[in-house]
Amino acid sequence: MADRIIAGSDHAGITLRGEVVRVAAAAGFEVEETGPGPGERADYPEQARLVAEAVAAGRGRFGILVCGTGIGMSMSANKVRGIRAAVCSTEFEARMARAHNDANVLCLGERVIGPGLCEGIVRAFLSTAFEGGRHAVRVQMINALDR
Repeated sequence: MADRIIAGSDHAGITLRGEVVRVAAAAGFEVEETGPGPGERADYPEQARLVAEAVAAGRGRFGILVCGTGIGMSMSANKVRGIRAAVCSTEFEARMARAHNDANVLCLGERVIGPGLCEGIVRAFLSTAFEGGRHAVRVQMINALDR
């Protein structure tokens, strides 16, 4: 069975969510998609909660969330225990979020990045392993803030 990701968006991220699904599927991931359809509205805190809770419960290895800027999604997702969500607008940020912070949710802004950059960011996030070592201590410190 392929690794699974949960991809969600609000109404401001529908188009880029489609790109996320395409890229993740092409990378061999099974994708569960959540969020509104064209012309429908959805609030980003609710969509972030749905995806973050699914990842925290182990239904997906990663979550990817899209709203207008990615900021609201990350703020909301990070309220869920066990989630380390990172807003990334570059491939470098996506690699570092995984390698150094063991991020398990990627947040993107449809009004910030286009489909080409989205593809690079998603591929970098999904293909980068957590380095562990000295970074593991810091991730444990982050996780301790959940208590």
